[in-house]
Amino acid sequence: MTNSFAFVADFALTRAAADVPNSAQEAAALMMLDTMGILIAAGPMEAGVIARDTAALLYASSDPAFSARMMFDGRAVSLAGAAYAAATQTDNLDGHDGYNPTKGQIGVVVLPTLAALAEHLPDLPGPEALAAVITGYEIAGRAGISLHDSVTDYHTSGAWNALGVAAMAARLRGQSPEQLRQAMGIAEYHGPRSQMMREIANPTMLHDGSGWGALVGLSAAVLAERGFTGAPAITIESDEAASHWSDLGTFWQVEHQYVKPYPICRWAHAAIDATRAVMIEHDLGPNQIATLKVNSFHQAACLYSGIPQTTSQAQYSLPFAVAVYALHGRIGVEHISGPGLSDPEVAAFMSRIRVAEVERHTARFPKGRWADVEIATMDGRLLHSGDIHARGGPEAPFSRSDVIAKYMEFAKPVVGTDRAEAIRDAILSWTDPHSRYSDLAALLYEPPAP
Repeated sequence: MTNSFAFVADFALTRAAADVPNSAQEAAALMMLDTMGILIAAGPMEAGVIARDTAALLYASSDPAFSARMMFDGRAVSLAGAAYAAATQTDNLDGHDGYNPTKGQIGVVVLPTLAALAEHLPDLPGPEALAAVITGYEIAGRAGISLHDSVTDYHTSGAWNALGVAAMAARLRGQSPEQLRQAMGIAEYHGPRSQMMREIANPTMLHDGSGWGALVGLSAAVLAERGFTGAPAITIESDEAASHWSDLGTFWQVEHQYVKPYPICRWAHAAIDATRAVMIEHDLGPNQIATLKVNSFHQAACLYSGIPQTTSQAQYSLPFAVAVYALHGRIGVEHISGPGLSDPEVAAFMSRIRVAEVERHTARFPKGRWADVEIATMDGRLLHSGDIHARGGPEAPFSRSDVIAKYMEFAKPVVGTDRAEAIRDAILSWTDPHSRYSDLAALLYEPPAP
């Protein structure tokens, strides 16, 4: 066992909830609330329905001790199946949090993992639930940075968030350091090294691979618990990886996640926000815009450019997102699904948009997500946004009230005001030493009314 792994195991398994800074606990609670809103809103969407039905078909368990109910569904499947279904569902509405240095998302697997494991922990204190959440964020985030640093392919979040899932399971199931080590090795070996840019070029329900990351991470934990062995995780135990773990427990990555204002690929957000800034500054309506040029980084310029036929294509389309925002002043679930996909006004506006890659923006990726826009108006003006960073992250943070308002916007239409508020209050209470996770559990499993 290497020194790096011993350090990681000590953090994951023995750090007391009381030793986590209040700021990290507050951030973790807000990230769980934000993710919950997206999970709820994604429930009625086709990908979520398919994922839950498939988990019931393929990923059930013969042992109640290894079973969990699917969130807002109620059917019992395996622990891994429940996490898979909820993570896949959430991943298919691209409005959940992320972390710039990982080029991916973490909360999308953390919340489903917590919910599945906590089914067997009825007395779990709220602060301990947050400690498990923070364990997932801190370990998955560093595993992601380590993996990106050690390979050349651009892989999805599922490749590395499996390790955060395994660490959460080890903590909540009381595993030994050796069991955690084997689980990490299994999770890293089988983590889905799926090709992100392939999905960008042809958007589908695969999204960021997080459903499979959750499935692999919990499967790895159970395998290790039963004696299965795995090769040491090189993203933790190799000499080259050591630097990525040296600030574990001193720098809290969970405090530096970004919150998405829109359920759209993060790469498009700077362009949307630049358009928003110009329209607000000049009191500009969509009918006053003749042409709109977006300058952004390489990956953003690679986003789907055609008129989307599916919600997956819509969520990965920069021109579509900019057009929707310019016309409606917001981007909601109704704009990226159903009739919103065939809105003739959006299609017409997209013909006025041009996207170009600019080196100065590319050079700042992945630490930042930058863009600028140039808008030519019908009356002959040329308006510039200047360089704009996507809102919602450390560079342009959302307030606590912003995050809560976003949660309510997404959750309330599906579960109703009373239930949405009760869920909100239960999650935000976890910072209270006297709170219990079970206050939330009672609200999670009844399917929403049609």
